[in-house]
Amino acid sequence: MKMPLFLLLLLCGGISLSAQSFASWEGNRLVLENGFIREELVAGAGVSGVGGGPGSRSGASGGDVRGDISGEVRGEISRRDSLGAGPLLIKSLQLSPPSSPSSPLSPGGSFSYATEASGEFSLVIDQKRYDGHSPWHLLSFSAAGDTRRGSGATVHLQGTGGLEDVGLDITYLLYPGLPVIRKRITVVNHSGKEIRLESMDVEELTLNFSYIGSAIYTNYARQKHLGSYVGNWDDPLVAVHSYDHDKGLLIGNEAPGVLKRIDYNQADNELNAGLTRARDPYPFRKYIAPGGEWSSPQIFIIPYERQYDPSLTINTVLADFERKYMGLRIFETPHRPAILYNNYVPFNDNYNDTLLVSVAKAVSECGIREFVIDCGWHTDSASIGKDVSWMDNCGDWIVDPRKFPHGLKPVFDSVRKMGMEPGLWISVGSASTFAAVFSRHPEWAVRDREGQPTSLHTRGSTALRTMCFGTGWTDYIREKILLLVKEFGLSYVKLDLSVVTSAYVNELSRSGCYGEGHPGHKDREESFMAIYTGLFDLFDELHRQAPSLYIDCTFETAGKLQLIDYAFCEHAEGNWLTNVEAGYPVNAYRVRDLAWWKCPVMPASSLIIGNLALDDPDFIEELKTLTGTFPVVLGDPRKLSTAQRGMIRHWAGWLAAIEKRYHYGLYRRDLPGFGEPVESGWDGWARVNTDTQEGGIVGVFRQGSPDTSRRVTVPGLRKDGSYRILLAPGNTVLETMTGRDLIEKGFVVRMEKRYEGKIFEVRLNAH
Repeated sequence: MKMPLFLLLLLCGGISLSAQSFASWEGNRLVLENGFIREELVAGAGVSGVGGGPGSRSGASGGDVRGDISGEVRGEISRRDSLGAGPLLIKSLQLSPPSSPSSPLSPGGSFSYATEASGEFSLVIDQKRYDGHSPWHLLSFSAAGDTRRGSGATVHLQGTGGLEDVGLDITYLLYPGLPVIRKRITVVNHSGKEIRLESMDVEELTLNFSYIGSAIYTNYARQKHLGSYVGNWDDPLVAVHSYDHDKGLLIGNEAPGVLKRIDYNQADNELNAGLTRARDPYPFRKYIAPGGEWSSPQIFIIPYERQYDPSLTINTVLADFERKYMGLRIFETPHRPAILYNNYVPFNDNYNDTLLVSVAKAVSECGIREFVIDCGWHTDSASIGKDVSWMDNCGDWIVDPRKFPHGLKPVFDSVRKMGMEPGLWISVGSASTFAAVFSRHPEWAVRDREGQPTSLHTRGSTALRTMCFGTGWTDYIREKILLLVKEFGLSYVKLDLSVVTSAYVNELSRSGCYGEGHPGHKDREESFMAIYTGLFDLFDELHRQAPSLYIDCTFETAGKLQLIDYAFCEHAEGNWLTNVEAGYPVNAYRVRDLAWWKCPVMPASSLIIGNLALDDPDFIEELKTLTGTFPVVLGDPRKLSTAQRGMIRHWAGWLAAIEKRYHYGLYRRDLPGFGEPVESGWDGWARVNTDTQEGGIVGVFRQGSPDTSRRVTVPGLRKDGSYRILLAPGNTVLETMTGRDLIEKGFVVRMEKRYEGKIFEVRLNAH
């Protein structure tokens, strides 16, 4: 494997990570550079290209300073004289320092990943398309930054030719030590009339290598595709790799749910990322009021070179960016349980206080420290004392007095006395027609094309209705959840069921909200973003008022089967990704396969996969599989013998200690030489702390393979360190090896059973 330039520079000590100012500008030229990536842009008069004009005007020079641009400053800039009208063009996009023929690190000269033909962005305002080639008045450059060490600049543009009262603020941020550029566009309406924004690509690049010798890695960068491609909600990140150049580009999309769009080669070699277009199944639209503004989700790019595919960059640079700078909740929360118990299987909603306390006692004896009550604890005002399904009992969130005559608090008090923390299931966007809140506020309901309250979640004759986050429902459900969190001392909430579109209903018209008069949206097209934004604002407010609260937002709420993306991970710690209920070894295989598919693009500890049960005969083997994600367990632990509870307690204690030692839950990467889990194969993963390089855990699994052994190499270690390999869950030392030998040669894993897994601790010896 050829060493990527950025890794060579780090190893050679050629780059300083202390610099925090990554932008400089003079006249109409902006340079973004952090020692790992360099982009040069020019704008306004004198720039050659579509819409450019002759002549230039000097001014607006700046240095390497950081800061945020306030609304007052933006207004002041918009009133300044323009630096002239012309296009916004990319002059170069390179890994830095620029390559030169004399450089031993990168012989053969410089390479720009994008050409000047790049549109740089595109959007439709009032049904007319604009992009970087359109003529824009360059007003100014200003310093920009974020709270996570991002530093860069904002380009302030003003429209021409009928768009004079519309401004664009395009912000570029770079981060220390990584070849990443993150971008956002704010549309500012200075006019006296409302404008309509649609079909927005935050990034529009014409790549400098041909699609003919390239492939695009789609669907969480796990599937290769040739030729033209239009992506969907399963593309939070794609990679375009040029086999002709051993180079490529990752592009990440932080737009939410079904509003994501990445496409490639719709025009020759063009790569676009942003929001869905007007004719897409779930179109984006935003109305911006006079004097208002709206900021897009962010898009990021990561170029790489000297690699035969994008896997190394995904496992290293992307992982570091996500962990350190993106602001994903799982990397910032103080609350990451080692194992979580949920009672949904086998009890469904058939339980009461006595049963739950007895189950909790058995769970605590298994060493588990998080106890979650799933659906069925609740009723509505008109259903009290009646036999009504849990799905038809949402909205009022009254504790069912038949099941809990003394309320839920005594149950959770017992749970805490047993050394566990309590959690609770709530449907975040649902109300039954039996609920008092629905009777009082039917106008809050999502409406179908005929204007009737509807359920986006499922078909059928249930009383369930979906409520719209573009209405007063947002305030109502926020206060309800906060009341439950504070009353019961919850550390975890599982927020569930559809809010914007269904994971199960394929009828496209049965999505979004057609409601008229909803203050958060004017029409169905605008409702998609309004609902997602309202949901995320709710999550953020819950975190502000309960900072240690763990929010599990399920795939059903995200909107599609097994959907997880950056937008949801920026606002919720976890995602209940699916339910697997087949027996061993099929269930464990499916969990590992699903985790492999989503990782390492998505953080492993945000993946919550049910419903593997404590009382399964092969549960210990299943638990080994679950250590590759966030272990959630179900089942009836009362059926376990004392010895079985002791074995699970031993594993739970070991996992808690290992998490404390390595914080392994923040890491996961592919194990070299091990691919997608397949029948008759081997698979595995490494969860090694690559920041401290003190070690972590490695999971290796034999899935029906005829081979009884495999050699395992472990990335992310100190080459000059000495490491012990221990078989989990104990302190049995199998081997002692140098980091270099573990990385380059590895150790041999043997398994006699055709279906088996082993977990190893890799521990740095003390100097």
